[in-house]
Amino acid sequence: METFTALADPTRRQIVEMLAAGELAAGDIARRFEMSAPAVSQHLKALKSARLVRVRVDAQRRIYSLDPQGIEGIETWLANIRRFWGPKLDALERELLAAAERDRKQ
Repeated sequence: METFTALADPTRRQIVEMLAAGELAAGDIARRFEMSAPAVSQHLKALKSARLVRVRVDAQRRIYSLDPQGIEGIETWLANIRRFWGPKLDALERELLAAAERDRKQ
């Protein structure tokens, strides 16, 4: 999944976290990093390609925000994983409680 590949990079995760607080201009994002503006631009391009951020033009500025569709994709994936693990973790909890009860009786 391209989404998780994009988020594997710590700089990209930081950008997503920044944008969770609200939209930002590309220049404002770049100023928060100790790297060149073109390097930050490449990270933004990767996030846009992964549909995690979207961009709109405002005069000479590029304004970035989170892309709800990309974030929903992550939420859907996580929901599927939770459905898989929920019953297994419940069974583990029951077994651990039963084992603790057996230990107390000995």
